[in-house]
Amino acid sequence: MDASEFIVILSTCGSWDEAERIAEALVTDGAAACVNIVEKVTSIYRWQGKVEKGTEALLIIKTRAALAGQVEKTIKAMSSYECPEVIVLPIVAGSAEYLRWIDEATSPA
Repeated sequence: MDASEFIVILSTCGSWDEAERIAEALVTDGAAACVNIVEKVTSIYRWQGKVEKGTEALLIIKTRAALAGQVEKTIKAMSSYECPEVIVLPIVAGSAEYLRWIDEATSPA
């Protein structure tokens, strides 16, 4: 199994509830094998010309590269943010068993 077929997507959410809703939708729809939610991430960022600071929840989404567009579409549809974060990172290596599990969990039945 080629690790380059798999990705991790990072996205932040404005609340724990929003993060849970998005994570559950992604896994239920088969767009992601797993979504970790990291609570209370402090973000300092520039928005509309000002430096802002806020507390967010971070989604760490494991999926196949072929599903990146579907994941992005779901995040954009469900996010409360005007410009939701969707950052795709390649997986360059991983255990064969874990990659196989991602593949199986995100493949149509």
